[in-house]
Amino acid sequence: MQTKDIILELRTKHGFSQEELAQKVYVTRQAVSRWENGETVPNTETLKLLSKLFDVSINTLLGSPQTLICQCCGMPLDDSSTSRETDGTFNEDYCKWCYVDGTFVYKKLEELTDFLVEHMSNENWSAEQARAYFEEQLPKLKHWRSNM
Repeated sequence: MQTKDIILELRTKHGFSQEELAQKVYVTRQAVSRWENGETVPNTETLKLLSKLFDVSINTLLGSPQTLICQCCGMPLDDSSTSRETDGTFNEDYCKWCYVDGTFVYKKLEELTDFLVEHMSNENWSAEQARAYFEEQLPKLKHWRSNM
């Protein structure tokens, strides 16, 4: 889906006219019309306002052009699993299990690795295989690169 279709769908789902949406995000009705016709896309600040208003991530507003993964544990992210900042805005870098209320749950890489091995290993993926995988992959993620 394209940004123009997503904005139109969210606006109508919430029962807003173009004028009402424009007022809520501090733009003109013509700007909303241009977004919905695909002539332009909202700027960064307006995307943030739309994200908060419609309770969807900016990535979703833009048609999910990126496959987001948690930069702490590597889990794929969607709007239901993406973390939030204390003000309620989405933090598209982390899942809601690794980053809660502005704080990281896992302070040490070994702690997260142990948790993942315990919960991800099974009859098809041994604990040893899981540990080797996570020990190789997790240090490549943004959170652990900046904390090592």
